[in-house]
Amino acid sequence: MQASAELPAVMVVLDPGFGERLRELWPGGPVWIVMSPINTPVIEALRPAAPDHDRSGGITGIPYEEKVPPEELLLAHLWDIDLHHGPYSSSAPYRVLKVLGASPTAAVREVLRDLGFERITATGRGFSTVRSQAAASARR
Repeated sequence: MQASAELPAVMVVLDPGFGERLRELWPGGPVWIVMSPINTPVIEALRPAAPDHDRSGGITGIPYEEKVPPEELLLAHLWDIDLHHGPYSSSAPYRVLKVLGASPTAAVREVLRDLGFERITATGRGFSTVRSQAAASARR
């Protein structure tokens, strides 16, 4: 997903009922999404159209765990997301993280700070966060 000014971005969808909305909102870039019964058919339909769908540019499934809060799922995957889309895997590491279906809890904010994200902006369905080029390029 590309944010304003075309900063490299990753979208994370933790809403198990997101389903068909992914077709409308998927930017064609990297997205990580929970593999719930509602989301999985849409994911499977879109994956073949994803650029580099078997690499860092496509749709990555997150195992769905009904009783696990979305913020905990996010915390469980933030470092993997950074590994796949950050300076270890990309010459243009992502700088924007857009999260749908979770809140920026204190624990989430702490990990985001550890990853170099400075600004967090609440949205109607989640939040987005941005980090500087220097922070995006830093190896942790």
